[in-house]
Amino acid sequence: MTAVGLSVHGGRPEAVELARTVASWLEARGHVVVPDPDDADVVDLPAAPADASVDLVVAIGGDGTVLRAARRALADGADVLGMNLGTLGYLADVEPAAWHDALSTYLDGDHRLEERMLVSGRVAGRAPLPDGLNEIVIEKQSPGRTVRLGVAIDGSHFTSYVADGLIVATPTGSTAYSLSARGPIVAPSHRALVMTPVSPHTLFDRSLILEPDSVVTVTVLGDRDATLSVDGQDCGTLAVGEAVQITAADQPVRFVRVGARDFHQVLKAKFGLSDR
Repeated sequence: MTAVGLSVHGGRPEAVELARTVASWLEARGHVVVPDPDDADVVDLPAAPADASVDLVVAIGGDGTVLRAARRALADGADVLGMNLGTLGYLADVEPAAWHDALSTYLDGDHRLEERMLVSGRVAGRAPLPDGLNEIVIEKQSPGRTVRLGVAIDGSHFTSYVADGLIVATPTGSTAYSLSARGPIVAPSHRALVMTPVSPHTLFDRSLILEPDSVVTVTVLGDRDATLSVDGQDCGTLAVGEAVQITAADQPVRFVRVGARDFHQVLKAKFGLSDR
């Protein structure tokens, strides 16, 4: 018997319908289905106890749903299987029509696991930030205003940026916000920290790909506070003089891979790259 969590994009009727189908199929085979607390009513299943743990989290939606599933999986040491009902996703690679084969393959043990590193942040005097699959972002609070950020790498001052913000991403996150800020694309199997300034007012406007054991400390300078976020989730204000210390997280998250499509094929499809 396997305990399977469900994370569902409740705003998409097709995702809800598929989630109900998947849940019925699993329960008919003796497995336990544990929906996310916010999804229980949507998929017509009883809410699970707060301390219920799972072996696998099935994400049904797009990459945003997978991010939510990854947070739950990390807490339980579970695997993540993403079913894509959005546009072509980097994280959710199982198409709706293939859900049965994908789950059967996983439950039969005939699958592979792909580890993705996470990024971790700490601010002195606060509870640890949630680990991020994509990135930690320090950015300006007000439109039309910049923020001044000092950056140290492994305890040594590197530079100061006057910019809209600074992104410290994982390889997985290199295709998210970092990419829109002109950051490099890094294959997700790598372990690295990708540091990219957002619209910097400086001669040095390049990204840096750092060793995975690097410690990046970002301090808010000047007279304007900054906003701190992890994977798009607001984590509050980083006041002038405060710093966030960013490292690779201790534990990765594990994604289930059952198909033949790889990262480079997804890139080709995303950007319309041809074979000629």
